[in-house]
Amino acid sequence: MTNRRLWLIDAGYMYRGQSYYNREYSIDYVKLRNKLEEETPIWRAYYLNSVPSPTPDAQVAFYNWMRSAPPQGPKIITKLYELRTSEINELYCEQCRRKVTVTCSHDRSHRLSREQQKGVDVGLATLALTHIENYDTLILSSGDSDLLDAVEYITEKNKRFELLVFKNGVSTDLQCRADRIWWIDEFAQEVARDARPPAA
Repeated sequence: MTNRRLWLIDAGYMYRGQSYYNREYSIDYVKLRNKLEEETPIWRAYYLNSVPSPTPDAQVAFYNWMRSAPPQGPKIITKLYELRTSEINELYCEQCRRKVTVTCSHDRSHRLSREQQKGVDVGLATLALTHIENYDTLILSSGDSDLLDAVEYITEKNKRFELLVFKNGVSTDLQCRADRIWWIDEFAQEVARDARPPAA
């Protein structure tokens, strides 16, 4: 019996997850893919992220490494979306139940902005649905309940659903629908990036 597996990774979720686990911790995606493939090969893997424009050279190098085939890299397709910046001058206060003006504490004339990740959740759902005839198991590295409708659809189509996540920040709606949960916290040191040697 075949078990073709599709692995979808929300980069923002994974970055936050490893920070919550340990601020000094960083995943090695070659080791993480090897861990997943101890049982069955991954048919295809995608890493989705929102990036600023222009994208810093260090990030470009990282995405090139992610796409590289073994033994150099983990052979993960990267899909990048523009990181949107929006100006803010008001926020909603839940206690007052009204919008309140926000200003910089250093200078009221400073412009305040917020970076927003756009497109990643839609991209994850789209990949899960467009490839539905090509895989038997979806492995999702995201904790976002916004993906619940897509997850329910694929499970109704008799696809197996697994989570590969940290214990912090995972929707319980996703947890209760998973056929299996790989808690990264339980094998984090096996898949940790090696400490870089100090600069000369």
